[in-house]
Amino acid sequence: MSNDLFKNAIALTGGISTGKSTVCNLFKLHGFLTIDADVIAHRLLDENSNKISTMFGDKYVENGKVLRKELGKIIFSNEENKLKLEALLHPLIKEEIIKESRIFESQNKPYFVDIPLFFEKMNYPISKSLVIYTPKDIQIQRLMKRDNIDENEAKLKISNQMDIEEKKKLADMVIDNSKNLKHLQEEIERIIGEII
Repeated sequence: MSNDLFKNAIALTGGISTGKSTVCNLFKLHGFLTIDADVIAHRLLDENSNKISTMFGDKYVENGKVLRKELGKIIFSNEENKLKLEALLHPLIKEEIIKESRIFESQNKPYFVDIPLFFEKMNYPISKSLVIYTPKDIQIQRLMKRDNIDENEAKLKISNQMDIEEKKKLADMVIDNSKNLKHLQEEIERIIGEII
């Protein structure tokens, strides 16, 4: 992999329900290009729905689309299933991110790559990172509300990732998303000032 591949890239990461998508959308409004690993993953899941059927059973696929919520239940709770799915998807996701990144690099300006497990997996040679941070108690509340689940299930999902305080320490830049939208917009503007 050539060094100029992710030269202008900034890895955007955080924890589950810390507000990565919101932040990405705000950056887009400011004219920044972003690559979203989750969107790519969803597309690749459907493109590989036959393989998903074979690996996990027909009941996780309907009309060529993977039933992500159902599949999630056996992925989050079972390490072996998780590793099987990652072995299939991660190389494909990486290939796709590299392809999009090549196009973005030709513009020679900063862009964001939204990678939820950037620090956990360390699969990408991106030198700058930005963490979207909220304290764990707010993270739990938001996740319960977002996925309509109880506190225990929210904690289980969050425990699948590196602790958000750890990520905060590892990050080059941090956006604090623990308050309201106005505050978040100010944080975004501050970061844009830092990277331009």
